[in-house]
Amino acid sequence: MKNRREAQRLLDEADVLFTAETVDAAVERMARNITAQLGDDFPVVLSVMGGAAVFTGRLLPLLAFPLEFGAIEVTRYNNDIQGRDIAWRLAPRDNVRGRTVLVVDDILDEGITLAAIRAKLLEMGAARVLAAVFADKDIGRAKPAHADFVGVTVPNRYVFGFGMDAYGLWRNLPAIYALKETKSVENADERRLSADERTPNA
Repeated sequence: MKNRREAQRLLDEADVLFTAETVDAAVERMARNITAQLGDDFPVVLSVMGGAAVFTGRLLPLLAFPLEFGAIEVTRYNNDIQGRDIAWRLAPRDNVRGRTVLVVDDILDEGITLAAIRAKLLEMGAARVLAAVFADKDIGRAKPAHADFVGVTVPNRYVFGFGMDAYGLWRNLPAIYALKETKSVENADERRLSADERTPNA
């Protein structure tokens, strides 16, 4: 985005998928379900930075049981949109060994990153790895990883808000939006990126 006006227009033209009230209700439901499964455990909760920051900040105060909290950060592309390797910017600590680990993320898209995170944690000795994602994108095919706790299911569109960004903007929104389908250069680039991610080697 070149300026504030363009950023505002992006939001004004977007479609509202889930209101702030619906988002709040989904987080509360997830917290109840997580507590029911992990309330008698002593898990390590790992937030995937930076998209999960907003979701994690809302979820953690609702988990009324002892836990250890930490953060991890990974990137799939490492400055190359054709890349498939996972680069760890902030790796898990060894306190995951022998423990239940709950990975908290904003969105489950293709599942490649979550699958790599799960494999890494199990390799490090985690007893079990569960995942809580606020949004699970319906991409119309099977994914290599699934989420154990899901807030909402979103269509296969470019979604943003509640931690998810649109071209680096609007992570701070309390609701979830989808970009309007246009023929702009930016959206064309996004569609090409999505097509690249759907190659058979993904």
